[in-house]
Amino acid sequence: MQQTWRWFGPGDKVSLTDVRQAGATGIVTALHDLPNGAVWSKSDIQARQQIIGRSSDGKETGLNWSVVESLPVSEDIKRQSGEWRAHLDSYKTSLRNLGACGIRTVCYNFMPVLDWTRTDVRFTLPNGARCMRFDAIDFAAFDIFILKRPGAREDFPDDIVDAAQHRVRQFSDADKQRLVDNIICGLPGAEEGYTLDALRARLKDYAGIDQAKLRAHQIDFLSEVIPAAEEAGVNLCCHPDDPPFGLLGLPRIMSTEEDYSRLVEAVTSKANGITLCSGSMGVRVQNDLPGMVDRLGPHIHFIHLRNVHRETETLPNSFYEAAHLEGATDMVALIAAILREEARRRVEGREDASIPFRPDHGQDILTDLETDTQPGYPAIGRLKGLAELRGIIAALSGSQMAAA
Repeated sequence: MQQTWRWFGPGDKVSLTDVRQAGATGIVTALHDLPNGAVWSKSDIQARQQIIGRSSDGKETGLNWSVVESLPVSEDIKRQSGEWRAHLDSYKTSLRNLGACGIRTVCYNFMPVLDWTRTDVRFTLPNGARCMRFDAIDFAAFDIFILKRPGAREDFPDDIVDAAQHRVRQFSDADKQRLVDNIICGLPGAEEGYTLDALRARLKDYAGIDQAKLRAHQIDFLSEVIPAAEEAGVNLCCHPDDPPFGLLGLPRIMSTEEDYSRLVEAVTSKANGITLCSGSMGVRVQNDLPGMVDRLGPHIHFIHLRNVHRETETLPNSFYEAAHLEGATDMVALIAAILREEARRRVEGREDASIPFRPDHGQDILTDLETDTQPGYPAIGRLKGLAELRGIIAALSGSQMAAA
């Protein structure tokens, strides 16, 4: 398993030196300054590779740009409206340019309007650590009583509606603004942020697009771009919905194992693959993550390892980002399944036998609490997670080697 680290570019407060000291060798990043639908030129890609590969004194860092997360799929492509065909052409050109620069893995998502969503990005746990949290009642309060989306009330169980109405009455103006900011103003890696009016307009743009139509649009997208990816030697891998259930009346199409099976069967190509995110998929109790690796392993090109604590089991449910070895996912069983998949690939002679993974969404601990880093992406919290994951990998690899 290749150890990687998400880095948000030169403005990231977690430096590349920090990444080297954490022990990762692969960098997961994107050209975040470019708008959705723009071409990623070879010169821009190479400039970022140069920053990653060499320090300011000209010495090699030992780091390489191993995964793009993400090359955004524009809302026009998702809706098949506006400039979507021009954006498809730009996407294909960007894939060819990435392949020409030696980058082989591109993570993307097909979530409409909002990327990953949380209601609290600084939730304090009993031990004083901070993490991100999704509160189903807070989200209902936002959707029904702040955004005032038509039909929102019918999308929630009666008990959540009643609790949301009670809660919003207790909110100060500052509480309401904080909730709005957390949900719609753009989280790290999110493609766009919105005002309330802009969000309402975007939701109207999706009127008439249900799950079936959005799935069809994704298949159309892949049918167009996968040949370019194959030509470039690039593997695309789709990230699951986060959280993996419906929000704001929008369709969700990447929330279950069935969704992923449908995806890889629709466009048969090694270049059409999966980003396995244990945190996103772990929110649904029905998702069997080790089993997914056993059944869909050949299609997995990238892995996010993180854990969540589910506060309820029914959907929509509340959850928070747990420490990597806590929460709902059996991380030892999951990593054991990944190592089995890598062993199968080595037997088959696959060049991608070592799957890149990153420690995802660490908690703010120790000096993270004094540093204004990106929510979910602190230095020490992710270092702790990576160290724990590395320990599991070493222990399981050793026991497998001994058994052999």
